[in-house]
Amino acid sequence: MHIRRLPALTVVLAVFLSAAQAVAQRANSNQPPARPQPDPDTVALVQMVDADIVATPTVQVGDTMKGEVALKWDSSHFIKGQNGVYIPFTLTFDPASIRTSEISIYVRAVEKDRLPLVAAALTPPAAPAAGSKPAAAAAPPKYAWDNVHFLAKPADGRITRAIALPAGDYELFVAVKERSVSPTSAISNPPGSPSARTGLLRHAVLAPDFSKAELQTSSVLLANTVEPVSGQLSPAEQEANPYVFGPMRIVPSRDGRFAKTNELQVIFWVYGASAVAGKPDVLIEYNFYLKQPDGVEKYFNKTAPQELNAKTLPPEFNAAAGHQLPGSLVVPLTSFPPGDYRLEIKVTDKPSGKVVTQNVAFSVTG
Repeated sequence: MHIRRLPALTVVLAVFLSAAQAVAQRANSNQPPARPQPDPDTVALVQMVDADIVATPTVQVGDTMKGEVALKWDSSHFIKGQNGVYIPFTLTFDPASIRTSEISIYVRAVEKDRLPLVAAALTPPAAPAAGSKPAAAAAPPKYAWDNVHFLAKPADGRITRAIALPAGDYELFVAVKERSVSPTSAISNPPGSPSARTGLLRHAVLAPDFSKAELQTSSVLLANTVEPVSGQLSPAEQEANPYVFGPMRIVPSRDGRFAKTNELQVIFWVYGASAVAGKPDVLIEYNFYLKQPDGVEKYFNKTAPQELNAKTLPPEFNAAAGHQLPGSLVVPLTSFPPGDYRLEIKVTDKPSGKVVTQNVAFSVTG
């Protein structure tokens, strides 16, 4: 089986992480960016999320949705950042449910155990008794993530953005609204028109602790393509292109389905491997299993193992400098019969003998 690797991944995250950290510093600011006059959409979206937390200050089971715009959580990936976890994610909605050419989107992450405290801080104080002094206003709560975006309505109803969080268990709130006033054009929703349509999605996010001294991996990305990118993106550009990592752009597969004429491209990073003088010694094995008509899996094929050590890594690789250890695989699918597959990825840290295994499902179509 002919395979190839993506060597640029070896040091690419050292460049990318500085941009991701700038995104985090830009966005984690307790409240949306200050404006000379409050943007009406920002105010409306923040109030929408505030009201939902006050009404339901408890952890939800499964996703909950409200409003005329039905937001659905499509996918997310978890990758180690400088001070936590970088999480690119994708939402979907019916484009016909938005009538304006631009939309406003607000994202807030709250630690699950802080939901009651946040709800209490957002609840207006009771009116003071006659002759009593008004109660002091509670300090505004701080959030693990809090940011607003204004963007053109995507024709395919897909919104891809990213957040950066410390390791932990969160309730994520994503609110969307038809743009009321466009900064680049005339009023999008003029007075007298129907009230703006909105949508609110509440979704649980568990950000793994990649700083633990144990062998683990990032999410495994299945890519349709990996494209070169010239220059480093600004924080705003990085927010709009969350799957750009340094000099490359990953276009993730939407459904894990690949034609026989395509290639299967697999990308992930390994954390917690032992290192001597900045160099690890890791073996990655890739085994493919094909689901039979009766539902039972059968071993199909494997690739040559990927070795990541002082002999195969670039001389400049140094784990202490923030370089992350990449696993990558590019396999032509011409020899794969149509069907459903499981790719087993076995990562072995040879000095310690520790092993971690990831499994990824994909399909090959004729």
